[in-house]
Amino acid sequence: MSGAEDGRRTISDALPRAGEVLHVGAAASVQFAGARALTFRVIRVDPRVTYDGWLWIDGYVLGPTGEATERRVIFVKRDGLRRPH
Repeated sequence: MSGAEDGRRTISDALPRAGEVLHVGAAASVQFAGARALTFRVIRVDPRVTYDGWLWIDGYVLGPTGEATERRVIFVKRDGLRRPH
């Protein structure tokens, strides 16, 4: 794990694990910039090989109180994922 400029912990070499909660913002993919950023609870990481450094992650979008509001599969840059404080 390495530190990010904004002080949040990033995911570097380790894959996200089931149950882990992540902040998914613009650093992970432009589609999650600004108000489209997500708090996301991981169900699984798809094992298929894709572009270097990119992952397909299956999980739940979490609402403001931590409840699951939507199940999604997202395509993101591993180095752009953040663990919330």
